[in-house]
This record gives sequence, structure tokens and C-alpha cells, in this order.
Amino acid sequence: MHIALTCLNLLIVICWKARAMPSRATSSEAKRFTRELRNPIRSSFWGHWACQVCIVILAMSLVAGAEQTGGADQLKAAYLYNFAKMMQWSAQRLPDSSNLIIGVFGGDENFVTALHDTLAGKAINGHPLEIRRLRSADELKFCHLVFFRTSERNTRGAIEQLGKTSVLLIGEDKNFLSEGGMINLVLSDGKITYEVNSAALERAGVHYGDMSSAYTKMGDELADVEPESSRPIIFRTIPEYPRIAVSLKITGAVQLQAIVRADGTVKQVRVMGGHPVLSEAAARSVMQWRYEPESKETTELVKVSFGQ
Repeated sequence: MHIALTCLNLLIVICWKARAMPSRATSSEAKRFTRELRNPIRSSFWGHWACQVCIVILAMSLVAGAEQTGGADQLKAAYLYNFAKMMQWSAQRLPDSSNLIIGVFGGDENFVTALHDTLAGKAINGHPLEIRRLRSADELKFCHLVFFRTSERNTRGAIEQLGKTSVLLIGEDKNFLSEGGMINLVLSDGKITYEVNSAALERAGVHYGDMSSAYTKMGDELADVEPESSRPIIFRTIPEYPRIAVSLKITGAVQLQAIVRADGTVKQVRVMGGHPVLSEAAARSVMQWRYEPESKETTELVKVSFGQ
């Protein structure tokens, strides 16, 4: 946007210089200006130059935007691969030597192409990966993992149609978990974090290993979370290991006490123990959690370990 505005301003200034007669021009300047207007080649010089400059600037903007989008697509593709590696499907759902199918629902061909390029030739536990672009909700049940693009408008209906089929559902929209999704990717400042809807995973009978490894395998540190209470968690965010703590090699556990409203939202988080830098990151994450609704407000305990 900034480049586009700069380009527009430049075009306006140059065209104004090409067409506007100076209000206080000298006689010689006026004659020169008049001659330029009468000469189609010279009078169009500024206009042609402005167009060339704008074309170059816009082209650079498009290339930069394409590179940024391509990098984000490759990062998302790597996350899908790591999530697929952690899932555990039954032998009936994923027979020996059969393909593990990753479907993409919604969006354009660009991401599907990036997914093909990133995962080409890869296999998980002897299962070659197969990438499909899904055209309708009826195709979802034939996949093992489905990635919902932001542009897909029928997310809720498609998920309801699946029922309890063991398909891992991953999205990238802020409303994805509330619509029945299982894992939601959040892209911010070129970095991806994720939210997990544990209840949706359990309802579909999808089993998984240590989900924090999906983040650590991407080259970043992540905390290990251990809820120490019986109230079920609908979805949660995984605390990010603060970079300053990583650089200073600060490790340790943080003990938290979460006051949870009857509707399942977190009202308050109290730090019971732990390093201040680590405590802030842990408390900020737990404030975003959602628990199963109950008849009254409850107090839940959470332990978050960093670097242990």
C-alpha cells in the first residue's frame, strides 16, 4: 500500500510538471513551454517517463508481495506436514502402504502448488503423501487431513457434514475453532502460532502425540503445558518461549491459577510461581484459553515448563 501511494503521488507530481504552465514564467520560459506542448514527442516526455517509473515501482511491489506470500505458504505447508506426522490413524482408516491424503479446501491453486513443491517425495511412516485440491464438501471424508483456506465460506457446514470421521481439520481463520475446527494457524509478523480445539479432536476420535513439536521443529522454542485440573479445555494456545529468555538461557516452570467463568472463558490468571519473564508469556497465553461451560465459576491450575 505504501509503495502504491508513493507511485500515485509521483505520477501526479510529474504529470503536473508536464502540463501546468508556471504562473510566473518568464517570456523565454513561456515560449519554451509552448513549443514543448506543440511538439507531441517532447510534450509527452514527462508523461512517458512517469508511466515507466510507475510500472517499475508497481512491478517491484508485486514481486515483493509474491515472495512474501510464497514464504508464508511454504511455512504453512511445513506445519501441515509436522501435524500429519504427529497424528495416529487406525489401520482401517490408513492401511499399510496406502497414501496419506492432504486436502486443500478453498483458495486458489497457488497454495496447492506450494504444498506440492514443499512436500514432493515425502512420506510419513511408509505412507506417501498425496495432495488434493477439494472442490466440494463431499470430498473431505476421503482425506486424512484437510486445510481450510480463509476464503472458504462453508466451513461450518462442511465440518458438520463430516460428523465423527477421523479427519484432522486445520484452518487459518479466527472463527475456525468456533465453527468446529481442530487446529487454527495464526500468522503474525511472518511467524506462525496455533490454537487447538481439544474437544473437537476428541469428538472425531483423532489421536495425536506431542503437539508442541510442530512448533519446535520449525526452529523456535515452545513451552510444555500441563493442565492440573479436571475441567475439559475446548481449545488453547501454546505459550511462546520469550526470545529474551532463550538468549539468556532462562528456563524453569511457571505455576498458574486460572479463574474460569461459567461460560468457559478465563476471567483472570494469577501467577503462583516462576520467573517473571516466563510468567508473563504463560499468563498471556492461558488468558486466551476456553474451557467447557459449567454451572459455576471454577479455579483451574496450570503448569507451564520452559526449556525443560
